[in-house]
Amino acid sequence: MVEIFLKTLPFFLIIGLGYGAGRTRFFPEDATAWLTRFVFYFALSAMLFRFSANLSLAEIYDAKFILAYLSGTAAIYLLATAVTLIRGRGVEEAAVEAQCAVIGNVGFLGVPMLVLLLGPQAIGPVMLVLAVDLIVFGSLIVILITGSRDGRVSLGVLRTVGLGLLKNPMIVSIAIGLSWAALEIPIPDPLNEFVSILGAAATPGALFAIGASLASKSAERLTTAGWLSFCKLVLHPLAVAGAALLLFGVERYAAGVMIAAAALPVAGNVYILAQHYGVAPHRVSATILISTALSIFTVSAVIAWVG
Repeated sequence: MVEIFLKTLPFFLIIGLGYGAGRTRFFPEDATAWLTRFVFYFALSAMLFRFSANLSLAEIYDAKFILAYLSGTAAIYLLATAVTLIRGRGVEEAAVEAQCAVIGNVGFLGVPMLVLLLGPQAIGPVMLVLAVDLIVFGSLIVILITGSRDGRVSLGVLRTVGLGLLKNPMIVSIAIGLSWAALEIPIPDPLNEFVSILGAAATPGALFAIGASLASKSAERLTTAGWLSFCKLVLHPLAVAGAALLLFGVERYAAGVMIAAAALPVAGNVYILAQHYGVAPHRVSATILISTALSIFTVSAVIAWVG
């Protein structure tokens, strides 16, 4: 456990460095926004393309893996939704809180950290988790909130969701990489060097951006934020572990990567959605802050367990 903690510590130290820079205003919110954009559209996309271009769809596609992750995640999603509705909140707040309970920071934190800690073969399972999060649950929150406001789910909403997925650079880079691999086209040396150098900026850039963005978050509404953090850091990996190991019999290494990915803290894009739709942004902000702080210990414990 101590050895794993020391291995994960540098990742969280970079997050802490970003937090300090943001908190002291040495790195203002505008700078954080631009750094996040650079990582999201360029560095992380280059990393995902390089990884996926050296894989094949047959290597990473695993129906049992996807069903196990979907089942475990859906169980916690429904639990968080039920608790929100029992508290007398509406469908919109339920959708946002459920998103907090199951959507981890797989893109910015999980891809670089889990691949380094669990080995390069972890990239396939991590990509599947990322794809399910983006395609299924990323679409679901938009459909639920918009449908609740309009009283129905229109073709316009579905079109917006579809276009959003097509414009997401993480999905696009993975799709291009897998297509490249399927065509068995060798990557030219200059292109390989280009994406390697650019992708190398993803890890420090993403971690620093996470920390800097946390500096603007406030720890309000601690009871709900604490409950949602518990869902994300404890209940979600437990539910996924049960589904993967007991129900679907997922291969143990892939199951371990899935469980570790499920243990990651709440993703920052949940806050962006909450702010965009004006639904409980302060609650989401507090949950991201608390879950990220606690994940220093919980993620290390989970990785030590699955390892």
